[in-house]
Amino acid sequence: MSYYDLVGRPDVNPVGGTRRGEADMRRPDAAARPGPGAVAAAVPFCLMALVVVTDVLAGPQIGLLPLLSLGPALAPVSLGPARTALTGLLAIALSLLLAVYDGIGLTVHAAVAVTTIIGATAAGMLASAARRRRERELVNVRAVADVAQRVLLRQVPRRVGQVWIAMRYFSAAAAARIGGDLYDIVAVAGTVRLIVADVQGKGLAAVQTAAVVLASFRQSAYDAPDLAAIAEHIELSLEHQVPEERFVTAIMAEIAGDGTEIRLLNCGHPAPLLVSGSLARLAEPVEAALPLGLAGLTAGGRKEYTVPFGPDDRMLFYTDGISEARDASGAFYPLERRGVLLADRDPDAALGRLYDDVLEHVGGHLHDDSAALLVMRPPPY
Repeated sequence: MSYYDLVGRPDVNPVGGTRRGEADMRRPDAAARPGPGAVAAAVPFCLMALVVVTDVLAGPQIGLLPLLSLGPALAPVSLGPARTALTGLLAIALSLLLAVYDGIGLTVHAAVAVTTIIGATAAGMLASAARRRRERELVNVRAVADVAQRVLLRQVPRRVGQVWIAMRYFSAAAAARIGGDLYDIVAVAGTVRLIVADVQGKGLAAVQTAAVVLASFRQSAYDAPDLAAIAEHIELSLEHQVPEERFVTAIMAEIAGDGTEIRLLNCGHPAPLLVSGSLARLAEPVEAALPLGLAGLTAGGRKEYTVPFGPDDRMLFYTDGISEARDASGAFYPLERRGVLLADRDPDAALGRLYDDVLEHVGGHLHDDSAALLVMRPPPY
């Protein structure tokens, strides 16, 4: 399984989606193959047909007529209330025909079978209506989640100034669109400022904290004199707007207008990976710093550091969903040794290759949210 199988192709949406024309790229026999919905819809009728055939072959002594109620009982799994009712009417008609064929006519046995089918049909119609209502509610919830995704996790530009950018985000929860990892990029007076961060914890509380961090970053990134000032603004926002004590590991960067250097501020986050040619190394801070939300535990301020960024260099910002991805033996993903995977001239293709390798390492499924942002300074032409 590749990264694209999970979240879609990179040329549409950096946090998921499906590539236009992807349906045309599927195998020719895929369209002719019945889907799970069609199979589920056929099950009630197949069971009723089996009951009819068995009753005709075995005779009336076994008493299979009540088993025709299986049809309307299973119909709500895939059919609506109206079709469930039609399935029940079909079961009743079959039971009456079988009763005449078996020579039992309108006996108590036949009446019991019809009553059982009517009861199963009524219960099935109620269940089908409840399922439809839940499906509509789920559609509405997903629509709200899509809006929240677009607000919190905006699509990043592919190029800002002298740098090319690619972004990937993957939520490990099957039903989730967003999680506790976050990112954003803003262009300020010819420079680029960005943040990649990971909120402590899971669930809605983590998403709410991520919203506070992103709003604070977007508000301060345009006017703050440096990255340390942005971190102070986020600290104040966390203190005033997040009721629970939560910390956020974050890496912030400022890329000069000419793209020749990157200024970094690391707040307890995994160090970014700098790839220069065939060499890859972690751009570690000079001094370790506490995550955002824990500034009150230290008296010293946060210190920025600068990393040279030459032509054709790449820097990967990521969350621990990648660096701490484990294989079956418990070994972490060797990110620093995989820098060669980012050598592609297309940053989107480079990130896709990296995610494919991570998925292969973990056996096909990431167990934690992950975000990765790759910035590249194109070579001179």
